[in-house]
Amino acid sequence: MFCDQTTVTFIAGNGGNGCISFWREKFVAKGGPDGGDGGNGGSILLIADENVDTLSDFRTQKRYKADDGETGRGKNQHGKAAEDMILKVPVGTMIYDLESKRLFEDLKKAGQTYVMVQGGRGGKGNARFASSTLQAPKFAEIGEPGERREITLELKLIADVGLIGLPSAGKSTLIAAISNAKPKIADYPFTTLIPNLGLVEVGKITGKKIKSSFLAADIPGLIEGAHQGKGLGDEFLKHVTRTKVLIHVIDVNEKDVAKSYETINAELKNYNKELTKKPQIIALNKSDTVDEETMEMITKELKKVAKKVKIFQISAVSGKGIKDLMLETYKVLQATKKKQAKEPEEKIESYKVHRPHLKMSGKRFEVVLVKLGSNQSGTKLFNIRGKSIERMVQMTNMNNEQALERVYLYIEKSGIAKELKEKGAQEGDQMQIVNKILSFRE
Repeated sequence: MFCDQTTVTFIAGNGGNGCISFWREKFVAKGGPDGGDGGNGGSILLIADENVDTLSDFRTQKRYKADDGETGRGKNQHGKAAEDMILKVPVGTMIYDLESKRLFEDLKKAGQTYVMVQGGRGGKGNARFASSTLQAPKFAEIGEPGERREITLELKLIADVGLIGLPSAGKSTLIAAISNAKPKIADYPFTTLIPNLGLVEVGKITGKKIKSSFLAADIPGLIEGAHQGKGLGDEFLKHVTRTKVLIHVIDVNEKDVAKSYETINAELKNYNKELTKKPQIIALNKSDTVDEETMEMITKELKKVAKKVKIFQISAVSGKGIKDLMLETYKVLQATKKKQAKEPEEKIESYKVHRPHLKMSGKRFEVVLVKLGSNQSGTKLFNIRGKSIERMVQMTNMNNEQALERVYLYIEKSGIAKELKEKGAQEGDQMQIVNKILSFRE
């Protein structure tokens, strides 16, 4: 089943806990700490694969969770790191944040990879904390939690040429005639319910010595008001945005061919003005169903509204005019590619790992007064943010006295305590770090 948009939850694996262990051996009076580190949690990566053409797998499975890292063991045995989860998506998949709608990445090229969520770091075992002043550390780090993100995946097909037009104009018949696509073809409107992609071998179709090919997409029929959701609506208009050249297929048996042309172009403009700037070629289809005099009259009327657009009289069924149409399409496509190659490539701000709570203009930490105390003691609450302090708190067992002292030591040495004092913190005020509350002390 074709699917071009879905929402998914991705959860990376947690890091394994570090181990608290002491070396024990017969006839040895004292044994040192030998707790090993936990393994790193697995990350989730998306990779663009040209053999995948739909997001349907992500529609049926809405939640992906990578494995956690293994816990460390005694005798300095480290836990095994979890393997990363690699998921394939179609080329042309765009990754948006579900809540903010911000674009994180656009996977335009086959093989392009994006780290969706980063696995948590494994906790250090107690052997790592042994020193001359602390010879028997009775604490170890907890594994860091893996990242979690709710994402919207949206597919915009990567095609060189797009076939547009009203329902039953003959787009499906045309793409079947010029490519390897095998769309459903019938004599009723909206037969095509999904875009069809086909590879067009120019030399084979035109009979010329051209060793070149391009991808063509048959866009499901549009009607007036499509940009507002009418008919098949704007559900498939987005696929037109990726194309370089448009073939506007028009049925010569329409009551008003010129109006049909204007209707579709109005929908393109209302959806995205940039679409009207794309090169267009008109294919007057089913030309073998009318006489020459009528055909001449139709072409004349059409030229009044499509003044600079080349018009080809074709029949997708009999093959009439298709060679000339494809040759012109190839020429326009090559010229468009050369023009685009000279233009600066659009830059998309990309984040391999998204941690919005850690963006603080280059500072290592940030202290914010959240609430002034309303009780007699006037206890204040400060929110402390920063990559290092947040990670440390997340990986610390606050019920372990030695581990807690390590956090307070870091707060003092990192300058957080100094900034807290400058902002009016006093003994007994509260510090919120991630989801933990600590008391400030001098």
